[in-house]
Amino acid sequence: MEKYNTLQYYNEHAESYCEQTKNGDMQSLYEKFLILLPEKSYILDFGCGSGRDSKYFLEHGYKVDAIDGSEKMCELASQYIGQKVNCMKFQELSEVSKYDGIWACSSILHVERDQLSDVLRKMLEAIKEGGIIYTCFKKGDQEEIKEGKYYNYLTKEMLQRLLKEVDPKTQIIDYFESETATNVNRPSTTWGNYLIKK
Repeated sequence: MEKYNTLQYYNEHAESYCEQTKNGDMQSLYEKFLILLPEKSYILDFGCGSGRDSKYFLEHGYKVDAIDGSEKMCELASQYIGQKVNCMKFQELSEVSKYDGIWACSSILHVERDQLSDVLRKMLEAIKEGGIIYTCFKKGDQEEIKEGKYYNYLTKEMLQRLLKEVDPKTQIIDYFESETATNVNRPSTTWGNYLIKK
């Protein structure tokens, strides 16, 4: 597989990435996630990027911890949301039963395949019993390097198998597909969106 350094890419392109993603319309996804959480829930934005989603949750009365692995992204997102964004890798998550929900939007798809079970385990440990995780992966079963970034594609069956290994009680309670076309000259991407309950 060709060389890649996903965090280096985001450090070098943080400003343009933030500008491109800040205004994405995420309303329907927010609604599907938030309706499953108690009011004033505590949410971990896991790989927050520009801070777009954290900002929405904060403005709607939720308590939020935001983290990202890119130092430059953390700096920009901290300014944008008005609170500190912690710089850490997904593998460094160590909280136990702290959050009502984890929002991992287009983030853990950058976790290498052999490390994904461990990251999912840490995520499940970090949420309370009955807690909810939202995440999404590009649909497929391949690994890809694109613009120096690593992508792990997953099917629903692959994620179900991984979750069963990590915690057999955990359920995918909603799955739906969405399409994005980031560039008119490129084919659109099919995303698998998951709501997972501990």
